[in-house]
Amino acid sequence: MGHGRTTLRTSAVGVVSAALIAGTVVGLAPAAQAAPSVRFVDISGDGGTVLKANVVTPAGADGSHDYPLIVLPTSWGLPQVEYLAQAQKLADAGYVVLTYNVRGFWQSGGEIEVAGPPDIADASKVIDWALANTPADPRHIGMAGVSYGAGISLLAAAHDKRIKAVAALSGWADLIDSIYSGRTQHVQAGALLDGAGVITGRESPELREIFDNFYASNLTKEQEMIDWGRKRSVATYLDQLNKNGAAVMMANAWGDTIFPANSYADFYEKLTVPKRLEMRPGDHATAELTGLFGLPNDVWTDTGRWFDHYLKGADNGIDREQPVQLKSRSAGGYEGYPDWKSVGATRRKLALAGSTTIHANVDSGADGGIVFLSSILDQVAQLPPVASIPLLPRRWAAVWQSERYGTAQQVRGTATLHTTLTPTKESGTLIAYLYDVGPLGFGKLVTNAPYTWHDRTPGEPFDVNLDLFSTAYDVPAGHRLALVVDTVDPLYIEHNPSGAQLTFSSPPDDPSYVSVPVREQ
Repeated sequence: MGHGRTTLRTSAVGVVSAALIAGTVVGLAPAAQAAPSVRFVDISGDGGTVLKANVVTPAGADGSHDYPLIVLPTSWGLPQVEYLAQAQKLADAGYVVLTYNVRGFWQSGGEIEVAGPPDIADASKVIDWALANTPADPRHIGMAGVSYGAGISLLAAAHDKRIKAVAALSGWADLIDSIYSGRTQHVQAGALLDGAGVITGRESPELREIFDNFYASNLTKEQEMIDWGRKRSVATYLDQLNKNGAAVMMANAWGDTIFPANSYADFYEKLTVPKRLEMRPGDHATAELTGLFGLPNDVWTDTGRWFDHYLKGADNGIDREQPVQLKSRSAGGYEGYPDWKSVGATRRKLALAGSTTIHANVDSGADGGIVFLSSILDQVAQLPPVASIPLLPRRWAAVWQSERYGTAQQVRGTATLHTTLTPTKESGTLIAYLYDVGPLGFGKLVTNAPYTWHDRTPGEPFDVNLDLFSTAYDVPAGHRLALVVDTVDPLYIEHNPSGAQLTFSSPPDDPSYVSVPVREQ
């Protein structure tokens, strides 16, 4: 079994490496200039763990002067050549670039720590090595990465004062709010990470136990899991990051099914350092993907501009642009805002009137789609998950609709649900969906979010306040918005006992509603 997995890992790294290197050649072929120097090295990480790395230095570097340093930790499950195309572009722009395979994956030593203390210590060890073995300038150090590399970069900047700028692409700020939001396991996301870890790396016993308890909904271990996740979340170290002062750029996709956009948006508002937030259509790491093959890419272009300004002092104007840059999932170019709270400055409430009872344990047909696939379809073809709202069975789905809008509604930001819920069982799960409903009744998914409760008294009502995942979506004139609530979705683990029923009500002194943020026009 172990030999088979090693063989598979070796074969996979060859395929991925060949693809990325081919992309690098394609991306750089037109340039008639001396190529940067690339060398593969071993670096001793925390505790002596060997980290496989490569160093790319500017062409003609002869040791006569130093260059700003950029360190790139790899994404979850990808090999050290992941960033080679971008590393060569950055080296062409005058940077020393060091990319390394994080511990526990591929040929690097150790076990997968999930951005734990050894990973953070590794980042500092890599910087130490670069300063001792390359023409890197100790006064101008940046870190960047996609996904796992983004999370490690943010955490490292909170722990190492030498890091002056960060570009965190498709990462997380709060790991628990990402894969356990609403106290609900995002099972497809977890299984994807788990599977990739098993194939391309070596999971630690601690990580294996975390995954097993996650799948089993082991409530006796819930606080332990939360504490484990908080230790691996830069939100826990917000004050340290702000104190250290690194300039932070964060970019994510609206449909990210691994690290939903809310995590970055909430964290962004609390940063007091120079900062920038970019949101685009797509799923996890899909917005950055073409850049890994050396092709033109907005995310990587802005990453280069960010480092040029904050590491090299270039007056390229990025510090004078509106720091929040959004691109709608529907159409159009980028929109700039001074801060996150300005994104959805106006809110429209859809009243959830009356009393509605649904039965649990059956998927009504409303769902959030399939991890990666659904949001990629939305990104490339504007085809989000669709449901026929009139045909949703009211036995298993509660449905409320707005009137038809006379003008387009540009939904921007985080919609919130407030309702009064009375369950017949002590535990349960609901999933709320917001749909754009056209004249024929077909609803395109705008956003969704799960919510789970435990240890409630059956028959006793309680308030539910739920933030749906942040998004940017344009509802055409003549369409409606619909809120749908059911109890089963393939993206999540549900906790509804057999025979459970949920009643939603709207007391006169505490009416139920969904509040939708819209752009001022």
